[in-house]
Amino acid sequence: MLWVRSEWLAWDTGIITYLVITVLVTITMVWYFKRQKTVWLLNQIPGPKGLPILGNALYLYVDPPEFFQRILKVTEYGEVARLWMAHNPYCLLSSAKAVEVLLSSQKYLDKGLNYDFIHPWLGISLLTSTGSHWQTRRKLLTPAFHFKILEEFISVFNKQSSKLIQKLEKKADGNAFDIYDDLALCSLDVICETAMGRSINAQEDSESQYVQAVRKMTRYVHQRIFRPWLHNDFMYKLLGPAKDFEACLKVLHNMSNSTIKERKQNKTIENKLVIGETEEKYGIKKRRAFLDLLLEYSEENPEFNDEEIRKEVDTFMFAGHDTTGSAINSILYILGLHPDIQARVQEELDGIFDSADSPVTWEDLHQLKYTEMCIKEALRIFPPAPFISRKLKEDVVIENYRVPSGTTVELVIYKIHRDPTQFPDPEVFDPDRFLPENINKRHPYSYVPFSAGPRNCIGQKFAMLELKILVSSILRRFRVESVVPRDQLKLVPELILRPINGNFVKLFPRTNNEHKNTQKQATT
Repeated sequence: MLWVRSEWLAWDTGIITYLVITVLVTITMVWYFKRQKTVWLLNQIPGPKGLPILGNALYLYVDPPEFFQRILKVTEYGEVARLWMAHNPYCLLSSAKAVEVLLSSQKYLDKGLNYDFIHPWLGISLLTSTGSHWQTRRKLLTPAFHFKILEEFISVFNKQSSKLIQKLEKKADGNAFDIYDDLALCSLDVICETAMGRSINAQEDSESQYVQAVRKMTRYVHQRIFRPWLHNDFMYKLLGPAKDFEACLKVLHNMSNSTIKERKQNKTIENKLVIGETEEKYGIKKRRAFLDLLLEYSEENPEFNDEEIRKEVDTFMFAGHDTTGSAINSILYILGLHPDIQARVQEELDGIFDSADSPVTWEDLHQLKYTEMCIKEALRIFPPAPFISRKLKEDVVIENYRVPSGTTVELVIYKIHRDPTQFPDPEVFDPDRFLPENINKRHPYSYVPFSAGPRNCIGQKFAMLELKILVSSILRRFRVESVVPRDQLKLVPELILRPINGNFVKLFPRTNNEHKNTQKQATT
């Protein structure tokens, strides 16, 4: 009997082993054939030849300005092009027609692989979430960007722009200096006060722990995105600056958490304000930050707890400071190369404002027609976010190519904005491109500095208000002259587009006579 039992046990063990091996082999074969299908489909799309395992990683392992140029070089293979970052497939789209398939659809809303590396900072927030979570959060936060709410922030824009002007006055002696950091710190002050209701005085204290943490975090995220060997968490801890990354993360989260705690403690029944109602109804004049609005939402949505509030506050901080700093820098740079167009902007400004010191009002903003055209054209040439990522969860046909599920699709905004069929002589700075009659001639997805479609930037109106106020405040006071010619400008896409060597300009104070003369010309 013992012998029979042993024989049956051996037979059972053999059967189990056979079944396990069969299942493993089946899973492996399914994965292999699916992978082969993905590889075959992607190889139908034009793109640079890659190496086994590494793909095009070595081709892209160059210094940041050269990396940017090589990405643009890949787009020369066609409006739809492909490359491999190690085993991860990427598809680059560089025309309005190609990106329309994704941007116009409710199906392709998943953020690309690159956004995974922002999760430690922002968590699953409006920027990084997908599916029903994103739809719920978007619906919840949209009222926070109603024009009545945005109007309350004009005083912050004016205050911080005045601080910036005071700093720039000390440098407006005709000597060249790098203005990029001044603009970035101003935008950081703006977003901190509007998002958290807290002043960090970045313009006065650029070496503060919080300011430095913000700068380092964006740099670390960018470094990790373009180094495939750092994608894995274990390898990042082993080979990357993980310790300093965690230290920066702690500083940023502590600031947000402490601010949330303070605002909740100071909040009283009297300063509540229902979203969508007017201040006059309550007789309240206190300006609220986005954080205050989020705290109000949490009262009606218990699942929207302090941690969820922190994620959204941090998202506002991340998305709203670097992008605006990059944008205002690009606007001043391009106007500094075109004194004739800059003079037309100043003529418009002098015709609207009584003096160079007049604060900007909501009514003033609607009169800045030519200024707005210049801002839009600058954002066409230098989009703050040069790429937008999507991760496909199903196959999609784009320009007769079937792009397989699992592919990260990069929408190359920088290239889309340079399509000569949509923008003749695309490198020429021409604000008249944004006259209504010219806009109507173009493809609706040919100009997308704030993305487009269902997942467009929720804060684009906020950004345009800030840009108009900063540009008008600076150009009423100074004439700007850019030092670096266009053909010598080196750009790097560190999450946002920026000049790697800064933006050296010369500022010249405008006299009262200049202001009066242009005012007179405008009247005439």
